[in-house]
Amino acid sequence: MGESIRRPLSELFPGSSPEQWARLRNEVPEVFADDGSWLLHFHCFVLRVPSGPTVLVDTGIGPEGSPAASWAPVPGDLVAALDAVTLAPDDIDTVVLTHLHSDHAGGAVVGGEPVFGNARHLVQSTELDWLQGALLDEVVEPLRRNGLLDAIDGPARLAPDVLIMPTPGHTPGHQSVVVGDDRVVVSGDVVLHPVQMIDPAVHYVYDEDPETAAVTRAELLGRLRHGGGVLAAPHLPVPFVTPKDVWTTPIG
Repeated sequence: MGESIRRPLSELFPGSSPEQWARLRNEVPEVFADDGSWLLHFHCFVLRVPSGPTVLVDTGIGPEGSPAASWAPVPGDLVAALDAVTLAPDDIDTVVLTHLHSDHAGGAVVGGEPVFGNARHLVQSTELDWLQGALLDEVVEPLRRNGLLDAIDGPARLAPDVLIMPTPGHTPGHQSVVVGDDRVVVSGDVVLHPVQMIDPAVHYVYDEDPETAAVTRAELLGRLRHGGGVLAAPHLPVPFVTPKDVWTTPIG
C-alpha cells in the first residue's frame, strides 16, 4: 500500500487487537511486508460458465497512468494473466465491477479506450450515483461513451448458477458474485485482510459505512462457513480460501 494512504495496522483495521496481529504474523506471514506493514495482494477472477458467458470479476489496478497510480504498484498485469489461461480481452463477455475503487476498476480502460470491448460492464446504480473524481472521468465515462456500461439495481443473474448480489458497506453499491449455492463467492472488498476472518466486526478505515460492512461480512462468512463454500477475495494472500477451515478461532 503506497505511502499516500498507508497507516499502521491498528489504524487501518480499528477494533483489531495485538493478539490477533501476533497470531497472523505466525500463521500468515505472507500478508506482512518486511517492515511489518500490510502487504496487499491484487487478484482478479475469471468465471468460465459452461454454455454461458466468460465473466471477468474486477479489472485490477491498470496501467502506469491509471487512477490507482498514486498508491498502488502499477502497472498491473491482467492482460498477461488472461493470456496465460488462453484468454484475450475480446473473449470476455461480461465484466462485473464489484465496486468503483481504482484497484478494482483501473484496468477497464487504457489510454481512454475500453480494454474489454466486447463486454458488458455491470455496476450497481447506487455505486454510479455515489462516484466522483478521476475514476468517473477516466473509466466510467469512456465505458458509457462506448455503450459498454450497464447499471443494475439489486441482484442480477448472469447464468443459472451465477448471481450478482449486493454486498454494501465498503462502498454503497458494492456487489459480489455468487457461484452455485454459495459454492464460491467472489467477494470484492467485503473481506480485505485475514484479521477480518478472525473477527468480522473488525472495521476497515476506508470503508464508506463500516457498520454495514461488518454486518455484510459476518453474514457472508457465516454462510460460507456453514456450507463449506470458498471465498475468492482480491486482497488476501491467496486467491481462494475456505473460511470453514482457516482463521476460525476468535482471539481477544
